[in-house]
Amino acid sequence: MGRSGTHVIVVGNEKGGSGKSTTAFHLAVYLMYQGFRVASIDVDSRQQTLTQYVRNRRKWAQAHDLQLPHAMHFHLPPSKSDSIKENQRLEFDLFRQAIIEVEGDADFLIVDTPGFDTHLTRLAHSLADTLVTPLNDSVIDLDVMAHVDPVTGDPREMSHYARLVQRARTERLSIDGRTIDWIVVRNRISMLPSRSAKMVLAALDKISVRLGCRVADGIAERVIFRSLFPTGMTVFDPLDEELLGGLPSMSHLSARQEYRQLVEALRLPVSDKAAARIAAAKALAESAGSATKFEHMA
Repeated sequence: MGRSGTHVIVVGNEKGGSGKSTTAFHLAVYLMYQGFRVASIDVDSRQQTLTQYVRNRRKWAQAHDLQLPHAMHFHLPPSKSDSIKENQRLEFDLFRQAIIEVEGDADFLIVDTPGFDTHLTRLAHSLADTLVTPLNDSVIDLDVMAHVDPVTGDPREMSHYARLVQRARTERLSIDGRTIDWIVVRNRISMLPSRSAKMVLAALDKISVRLGCRVADGIAERVIFRSLFPTGMTVFDPLDEELLGGLPSMSHLSARQEYRQLVEALRLPVSDKAAARIAAAKALAESAGSATKFEHMA
Protein backbone atom coordinates (compact mmCIF):
# COMPACT_ATOMS: atom_id res chain seq x y z
CA MET A 1 0.00 0.00 0.00
CA GLY A 2 1.52 3.31 -1.08
CA ARG A 3 1.82 6.23 1.32
CA SER A 4 3.09 9.77 1.16
CA GLY A 5 5.17 11.79 3.59
CA THR A 6 8.35 11.06 5.49
CA HIS A 7 8.57 7.80 7.46
CA VAL A 8 10.13 8.44 10.87
CA ILE A 9 12.51 5.82 12.30
CA VAL A 10 13.49 6.47 15.91
CA VAL A 11 16.42 4.57 17.40
CA GLY A 12 15.95 4.50 21.15
CA ASN A 13 17.13 2.80 24.32
CA GLU A 14 17.71 4.32 27.77
CA LYS A 15 20.88 2.27 28.25
CA GLY A 16 24.14 3.69 26.94
CA GLY A 17 26.47 1.56 24.83
CA SER A 18 23.69 -0.36 23.13
CA GLY A 19 24.82 0.61 19.62
CA LYS A 20 22.09 3.16 18.87
CA SER A 21 24.26 5.58 16.89
CA THR A 22 26.04 2.83 14.92
CA THR A 23 22.66 1.33 14.04
CA ALA A 24 21.16 4.70 13.08
CA PHE A 25 24.15 5.61 10.89
CA HIS A 26 24.32 2.27 9.08
CA LEU A 27 20.56 2.29 8.47
CA ALA A 28 20.83 5.79 6.97
CA VAL A 29 23.75 4.90 4.66
CA TYR A 30 22.19 1.61 3.57
CA LEU A 31 18.88 3.30 2.68
CA MET A 32 20.73 5.99 0.71
CA TYR A 33 22.56 3.33 -1.30
CA GLN A 34 19.12 1.87 -2.09
CA GLY A 35 18.18 5.20 -3.67
CA PHE A 36 16.14 6.71 -0.86
CA ARG A 37 16.39 10.29 0.36
CA VAL A 38 17.38 10.20 4.01
CA ALA A 39 17.58 12.83 6.75
CA SER A 40 18.86 12.35 10.29
CA ILE A 41 18.50 14.18 13.58
CA ASP A 42 20.74 13.76 16.61
CA VAL A 43 18.76 14.77 19.70
CA ASP A 44 21.53 13.67 22.08
CA SER A 45 22.98 17.11 22.74
CA ARG A 46 25.51 15.70 25.24
CA GLN A 47 27.22 12.82 23.41
CA GLN A 48 26.39 13.74 19.78
CA THR A 49 27.85 10.42 18.57
CA LEU A 50 25.74 10.35 15.40
CA THR A 51 26.77 13.92 14.60
CA GLN A 52 30.42 12.97 15.02
CA TYR A 53 29.89 10.04 12.62
CA VAL A 54 28.50 12.49 10.06
CA ARG A 55 31.38 14.96 10.53
CA ASN A 56 33.99 12.19 10.24
CA ARG A 57 32.36 10.95 7.04
CA ARG A 58 32.29 14.36 5.39
CA LYS A 59 35.91 15.10 6.34
CA TRP A 60 37.13 11.71 5.09
CA ALA A 61 35.22 12.01 1.81
CA GLN A 62 36.59 15.51 1.20
CA ALA A 63 40.17 14.58 2.10
CA HIS A 64 40.14 11.52 -0.20
CA ASP A 65 37.93 12.95 -2.96
CA LEU A 66 35.29 10.23 -2.49
CA GLN A 67 31.77 10.39 -3.88
CA LEU A 68 29.75 9.12 -0.93
CA PRO A 69 26.06 9.53 -0.10
CA HIS A 70 25.39 11.96 2.76
CA ALA A 71 22.15 12.39 4.68
CA MET A 72 20.68 15.80 5.42
CA HIS A 73 21.71 16.01 9.07
CA PHE A 74 20.56 18.13 12.01
CA HIS A 75 21.87 18.16 15.55
CA LEU A 76 20.73 19.95 18.67
CA PRO A 77 23.58 21.93 20.27
CA PRO A 78 23.83 21.84 24.07
CA SER A 79 21.58 24.51 25.60
CA LYS A 80 23.45 27.12 27.62
CA SER A 81 20.66 28.92 29.44
CA ASP A 82 20.44 28.62 33.22
CA SER A 83 16.71 28.09 32.87
CA ILE A 84 15.64 24.47 32.31
CA LYS A 85 12.35 25.65 30.84
CA GLU A 86 14.13 27.99 28.41
CA ASN A 87 16.54 25.21 27.36
CA GLN A 88 13.62 22.88 26.70
CA ARG A 89 11.84 25.55 24.65
CA LEU A 90 14.93 26.19 22.49
CA GLU A 91 15.52 22.46 21.95
CA PHE A 92 11.88 21.92 21.03
CA ASP A 93 11.97 24.81 18.52
CA LEU A 94 15.12 23.43 16.85
CA PHE A 95 13.67 19.92 16.73
CA ARG A 96 10.37 21.17 15.29
CA GLN A 97 12.18 23.23 12.64
CA ALA A 98 14.23 20.21 11.54
CA ILE A 99 11.06 18.11 11.22
CA ILE A 100 9.41 20.83 9.12
CA GLU A 101 12.44 21.07 6.80
CA VAL A 102 12.55 17.37 5.94
CA GLU A 103 8.82 16.56 5.91
CA GLY A 104 7.77 15.53 2.42
CA ASP A 105 11.31 15.86 1.04
CA ALA A 106 13.06 12.93 2.73
CA ASP A 107 11.70 9.41 2.33
CA PHE A 108 13.03 8.44 5.75
CA LEU A 109 13.97 10.47 8.80
CA ILE A 110 16.21 8.68 11.30
CA VAL A 111 16.28 10.09 14.83
CA ASP A 112 19.03 9.06 17.26
CA THR A 113 18.05 9.58 20.91
CA PRO A 114 20.12 9.86 24.11
CA GLY A 115 20.58 7.03 26.60
CA PHE A 116 18.48 8.81 29.21
CA ASP A 117 14.98 10.22 29.56
CA THR A 118 14.47 13.80 28.38
CA HIS A 119 11.45 15.69 27.09
CA LEU A 120 12.89 15.44 23.56
CA THR A 121 13.36 11.68 23.98
CA ARG A 122 9.65 11.39 24.78
CA LEU A 123 8.67 13.71 21.93
CA ALA A 124 10.82 11.81 19.41
CA HIS A 125 9.29 8.50 20.47
CA SER A 126 5.75 9.84 20.04
CA LEU A 127 6.61 10.87 16.46
CA ALA A 128 8.00 7.45 15.50
CA ASP A 129 6.43 5.35 12.78
CA THR A 130 9.07 2.69 13.41
CA LEU A 131 10.90 2.41 16.73
CA VAL A 132 14.17 0.45 16.74
CA THR A 133 15.58 -0.52 20.14
CA PRO A 134 19.05 -2.11 19.94
CA LEU A 135 19.54 -4.35 22.97
CA ASN A 136 22.84 -5.94 23.90
CA ASP A 137 22.42 -9.69 24.09
CA SER A 138 22.87 -10.03 27.86
CA VAL A 139 20.69 -10.62 30.90
CA ILE A 140 21.88 -7.32 32.41
CA ASP A 141 20.71 -5.31 29.40
CA LEU A 142 17.27 -6.94 29.49
CA ASP A 143 16.56 -4.67 32.45
CA VAL A 144 15.87 -1.79 30.06
CA MET A 145 12.78 -3.70 28.89
CA ALA A 146 11.64 -5.48 32.05
CA HIS A 147 12.80 -6.79 35.39
CA VAL A 148 13.22 -10.50 34.77
CA ASP A 149 13.09 -13.40 37.22
CA PRO A 150 16.69 -14.71 37.28
CA VAL A 151 15.53 -18.33 37.57
CA THR A 152 12.53 -18.61 35.24
CA GLY A 153 13.32 -15.71 32.91
CA ASP A 154 9.72 -14.48 33.26
CA PRO A 155 9.19 -10.70 33.09
CA ARG A 156 8.04 -9.50 36.53
CA GLU A 157 7.66 -5.77 35.99
CA MET A 158 7.98 -3.49 32.97
CA SER A 159 10.91 -1.07 33.05
CA HIS A 160 10.80 2.73 32.90
CA TYR A 161 11.74 2.69 29.21
CA ALA A 162 9.00 0.18 28.31
CA ARG A 163 6.47 2.42 30.05
CA LEU A 164 7.84 5.45 28.16
CA VAL A 165 7.24 3.64 24.85
CA GLN A 166 3.72 2.60 25.87
CA ARG A 167 2.88 6.23 26.75
CA ALA A 168 4.29 7.36 23.39
CA ARG A 169 2.11 4.79 21.63
CA THR A 170 -0.99 6.00 23.46
CA GLU A 171 -0.13 9.61 22.56
CA ARG A 172 0.41 8.72 18.93
CA LEU A 173 -2.86 6.83 18.74
CA SER A 174 -4.78 9.80 20.16
CA ILE A 175 -3.11 12.25 17.74
CA ASP A 176 -3.51 10.53 14.37
CA GLY A 177 -4.97 7.10 15.07
CA ARG A 178 -1.74 5.32 14.12
CA THR A 179 0.47 3.06 16.18
CA ILE A 180 4.23 2.68 16.51
CA ASP A 181 5.83 -0.45 15.06
CA TRP A 182 8.34 -1.36 17.79
CA ILE A 183 11.23 -3.67 16.91
CA VAL A 184 13.71 -4.80 19.55
CA VAL A 185 17.01 -5.68 17.90
CA ARG A 186 19.30 -8.20 19.55
CA ASN A 187 22.68 -6.52 19.26
CA ARG A 188 26.27 -7.67 19.77
CA ILE A 189 25.15 -11.27 19.48
CA SER A 190 27.82 -13.73 20.55
CA MET A 191 29.04 -16.20 17.95
CA LEU A 192 29.00 -18.96 20.58
CA PRO A 193 25.72 -20.25 22.05
CA SER A 194 25.44 -19.96 25.83
CA ARG A 195 22.94 -20.46 28.61
CA SER A 196 22.74 -16.68 29.05
CA ALA A 197 21.92 -16.14 25.36
CA LYS A 198 19.18 -18.76 25.50
CA MET A 199 17.68 -17.08 28.58
CA VAL A 200 17.77 -13.66 26.88
CA LEU A 201 16.00 -14.99 23.80
CA ALA A 202 13.35 -16.81 25.86
CA ALA A 203 12.74 -13.74 28.04
CA LEU A 204 12.52 -11.46 24.99
CA ASP A 205 9.90 -13.73 23.43
CA LYS A 206 7.75 -13.38 26.56
CA ILE A 207 8.37 -9.63 26.84
CA SER A 208 7.52 -9.05 23.17
CA VAL A 209 4.11 -10.70 23.61
CA ARG A 210 3.40 -8.59 26.68
CA LEU A 211 4.56 -5.30 25.13
CA GLY A 212 3.40 -5.86 21.57
CA CYS A 213 6.81 -5.48 19.96
CA ARG A 214 8.75 -7.63 17.49
CA VAL A 215 12.20 -9.13 18.04
CA ALA A 216 14.83 -9.13 15.27
CA ASP A 217 18.34 -10.52 15.17
CA GLY A 218 20.75 -7.65 14.85
CA ILE A 219 24.47 -7.34 14.55
CA ALA A 220 27.16 -9.56 16.00
CA GLU A 221 30.03 -8.10 18.02
CA ARG A 222 32.46 -6.91 15.36
CA VAL A 223 35.63 -4.83 15.63
CA ILE A 224 34.93 -3.40 12.16
CA PHE A 225 32.36 -0.92 13.51
CA ARG A 226 34.78 0.63 15.99
CA SER A 227 37.54 0.80 13.41
CA LEU A 228 35.35 2.60 10.84
CA PHE A 229 34.01 5.29 13.21
CA PRO A 230 37.01 7.71 12.86
CA THR A 231 36.48 7.84 9.09
CA GLY A 232 32.68 7.87 9.15
CA MET A 233 32.65 4.97 6.72
CA THR A 234 30.28 2.01 6.91
CA VAL A 235 30.37 -1.61 5.78
CA PHE A 236 28.34 -0.54 2.72
CA ASP A 237 30.97 1.91 1.46
CA PRO A 238 33.93 0.95 -0.79
CA LEU A 239 36.48 -0.44 1.69
CA ASP A 240 40.00 -0.63 0.31
CA GLU A 241 43.32 -1.87 1.71
CA GLU A 242 44.46 1.64 2.67
CA LEU A 243 41.39 2.17 4.84
CA LEU A 244 41.28 -1.30 6.40
CA GLY A 245 44.96 -2.14 6.52
CA GLY A 246 44.10 -5.20 4.44
CA LEU A 247 41.43 -6.63 2.18
CA PRO A 248 37.78 -6.75 3.31
CA SER A 249 37.22 -9.94 5.31
CA MET A 250 34.29 -12.30 5.75
CA SER A 251 33.45 -10.27 8.86
CA HIS A 252 32.75 -7.20 6.69
CA LEU A 253 30.61 -9.20 4.28
CA SER A 254 28.71 -10.79 7.16
CA ALA A 255 28.07 -7.38 8.72
CA ARG A 256 26.58 -6.14 5.44
CA GLN A 257 24.31 -9.14 5.28
CA GLU A 258 23.20 -8.68 8.88
CA TYR A 259 22.18 -5.07 8.22
CA ARG A 260 20.32 -6.06 5.05
CA GLN A 261 18.40 -8.65 7.04
CA LEU A 262 17.69 -6.08 9.74
CA VAL A 263 16.20 -3.65 7.22
CA GLU A 264 14.04 -6.48 5.84
CA ALA A 265 12.86 -7.24 9.38
CA LEU A 266 11.84 -3.59 9.86
CA ARG A 267 9.33 -3.91 6.97
CA LEU A 268 9.70 -0.26 6.05
CA PRO A 269 7.04 1.12 3.71
CA VAL A 270 8.02 2.67 0.38
CA SER A 271 6.03 5.66 -0.80
CA ASP A 272 4.74 5.77 -4.38
CA LYS A 273 6.89 8.85 -4.98
CA ALA A 274 10.09 7.16 -3.78
CA ALA A 275 9.36 3.97 -5.74
CA ALA A 276 8.80 5.96 -8.96
CA ARG A 277 11.96 8.03 -8.46
CA ILE A 278 14.14 4.95 -7.76
CA ALA A 279 12.68 3.07 -10.76
CA ALA A 280 13.41 6.07 -13.02
CA ALA A 281 16.99 6.34 -11.73
CA LYS A 282 17.52 2.60 -12.27
CA ALA A 283 16.15 2.79 -15.83
CA LEU A 284 18.45 5.76 -16.57
CA ALA A 285 21.47 3.89 -15.21
CA GLU A 286 20.64 0.80 -17.27
CA SER A 287 20.16 2.97 -20.37
CA ALA A 288 23.51 4.67 -19.81
CA GLY A 289 25.14 1.26 -19.29
CA SER A 290 23.67 -0.05 -22.54
CA ALA A 291 24.88 3.02 -24.42
CA THR A 292 28.40 2.62 -23.04
CA LYS A 293 28.41 -1.08 -23.99
CA PHE A 294 27.31 -0.20 -27.54
CA GLU A 295 30.12 2.40 -27.85
CA HIS A 296 32.70 -0.21 -26.83
CA MET A 297 31.34 -2.66 -29.42
CA ALA A 298 31.36 -0.03 -32.19
